[in-house]
Amino acid sequence: MEQLPQEGLFVLERLESAGFEAYFVGGLVRDLLRGVPAHDADLASNAPPHSVIEAFPDVPVLKTGLKHGTVTVLVDHVPVEVTTYRTETGYSDGRHPDAVRFAKSIEEDLSRRDFTINAMALHPFRGIMDPFGGREDLKNGILRCVGNAETRFTEDALRILRALRFSSVLSFSLEKTTAEAARKLKGNIGLLSRERVQSECSKLLCGRNVRDVLLRYPDILSEIFPFLKEMQGFNQHNEHHCFDLLEHTACAVETIAPRLHLRLAALLHDCAKPGCFHLDETGVGHFYGHASRGAKIAEELLHALKYDNLTLKRVPLLVKWHDAPIEETSRMIKRRLNQLGEEALRDLLLLQRADTLALAPQYHDRLVHFDRLDEILDEVLQQHACFSVKKLAVSGNDLRRLGFAGRAIGQAQRLLVDAVIDETVENNREQLLEYLQEHKKQFPPVHTNTE
Repeated sequence: MEQLPQEGLFVLERLESAGFEAYFVGGLVRDLLRGVPAHDADLASNAPPHSVIEAFPDVPVLKTGLKHGTVTVLVDHVPVEVTTYRTETGYSDGRHPDAVRFAKSIEEDLSRRDFTINAMALHPFRGIMDPFGGREDLKNGILRCVGNAETRFTEDALRILRALRFSSVLSFSLEKTTAEAARKLKGNIGLLSRERVQSECSKLLCGRNVRDVLLRYPDILSEIFPFLKEMQGFNQHNEHHCFDLLEHTACAVETIAPRLHLRLAALLHDCAKPGCFHLDETGVGHFYGHASRGAKIAEELLHALKYDNLTLKRVPLLVKWHDAPIEETSRMIKRRLNQLGEEALRDLLLLQRADTLALAPQYHDRLVHFDRLDEILDEVLQQHACFSVKKLAVSGNDLRRLGFAGRAIGQAQRLLVDAVIDETVENNREQLLEYLQEHKKQFPPVHTNTE
């Protein structure tokens, strides 16, 4: 058991030396059996919370989960959660147990857990305790509820999203009755706090099996992302697309790097297409204005899910610009840098590349276009080219000395940046000031400072 975290072993051994029993439980056991690094050292014990606290007079103990029988022991600043064996009864709100009572055995404690692969316990000397067949399901890549699936999902609807998240992250398949119960009770997802929903969806979207989950369970995920159901079976009537809209989206999500804001942008980039669809007289589909409308939908949805400000800003921006053409010129790259900034532009190129890979194969030759854009972007940045006000060779003070004030300063700066980007004038102080003098009629009267 060399792979077991030393902090967890320390807590387990201290509890057992005090006359109690303790087991490793949860994700740590699952991950060790999968042969992947385990992190969180969660323990279940028959020691009541006050006894756990008494067992560690020399170690910091946090009592934040005391209501549910959980205390956190800090071993060299590493948290180890210890939860007293318990059972839960009554979930009248579909989210929280009405009552928690302490149980007598580890078997009883494991019986309350969500899935068989999470209902195993490990002791460094007694080995694995697996009363519900979790090891077999782990071996076969099956996600199965402990006991009756409808009961488990009725107790806490978050388990429905956890099931899809585990399917995406672990590439597991939902067992038939588990999937049926998830579909039957999907409406209960609306009872959950948006923070809990956001957390599970974020992990799901960054999973390696996300494409399969999006295609198998759009009916469930539509409780959070309503546009997915509209996408299913939606024929885009365009030679560029060999997939329906849902599969195109799922392919783009799978293809782009598993960074949350990129996955969200790929998920949302075509969310407004069904509402913008237009079939012309030749039978070709068009989606005029879908990018701008999609950006608004993305902003509203992400705000409702309480995403952070950076995500709220970046994702709608990428959705808005996802179909904007970018020519293979340094002038165009500088223009996009001025409009978006370097980070957002690089993200946009990744999104457009993923969008292209989700098209019909005969259009994948466009990928060389993005290779060239990456090269030009690197060249522009290496040359320290001017594409923003802060890179101009003249400052706001220079303009004030020429008599510019207020909004006229900003207008003059934008004029100069545009001229430099368009290569009309070099980013040279004397040339810029001369250019400004030539175009001063565009501005309110300029009063020259004679000092």
